[in-house]
Amino acid sequence: MLEKVDLDVSLPKEDFKIRRDAAGERFTLLQRATWVANIPIILIFEGWDAAGKGSSINLLSQYLDPRGFKIHAIKGATSQEKQMPWLWRFWLRIPNTGEIAIFDRSWYGRVLVERVEKLADKGSWQSAYQDILEFERTLAADGTLLVKFFLHISKKEQKKRFKTLEKDPHQKWRVQKEDWKHHRQYQKYLMAIEEMLARTDTEWGPWTIVEATDRRWSQVKVLETVVRRMEEALQRGLELPAVEPPAAAEPATEGTGPDGHTAEEVA
Repeated sequence: MLEKVDLDVSLPKEDFKIRRDAAGERFTLLQRATWVANIPIILIFEGWDAAGKGSSINLLSQYLDPRGFKIHAIKGATSQEKQMPWLWRFWLRIPNTGEIAIFDRSWYGRVLVERVEKLADKGSWQSAYQDILEFERTLAADGTLLVKFFLHISKKEQKKRFKTLEKDPHQKWRVQKEDWKHHRQYQKYLMAIEEMLARTDTEWGPWTIVEATDRRWSQVKVLETVVRRMEEALQRGLELPAVEPPAAAEPATEGTGPDGHTAEEVA
């Protein structure tokens, strides 16, 4: 699957600005519309280290009302979380109706890093596929919009980015020994990623592979994909928001959502 991805695709700077601004304005309007429509949204970002997951998330957050979204940077499970069913910690992070949850890495760690680094035994990561399918299907059946991204770069590009980060005194902390270890295991991760994409690409939770060599292209593709998927969710019997932004609302009071209404008013 990934061998067919054109990693040389790029976007000129002027085209980037035009498409980014247009999609960003639309994204702001759609956040308000999905709040009113009580549609919970989960955005999942998986991908290679240094592929640009953080940059894409930062771009999205610039257009969002901070009262209506949360970013979850997923690390290894804590000792308490390890005592619970493995998906328990993710259930705790599922967004309320109308809200957006952005996952910087997610439950797919069980079939990627935990698999490759042997942090989970073979039976655990193999059975995790069925757990994930049922988990996402349950969320989708309950009205949740799932948008899943995998940001793809080559091994050569990853090495180049690691070295660039290490030369920057303000950024070198981002590259640890563990990152270089993962880099050397690129082929092992590639095999695990291919299987993950093949087995978890579903009607209710399709994957979008993002060609991430060119940062302008990858960021615009992410932003435009989110906009398109949100519009599709709203088209299920609901009116899409107008192209022009509405007039500025009165300052929201505590307990209001991105559109200035309380949950009781929306219900």
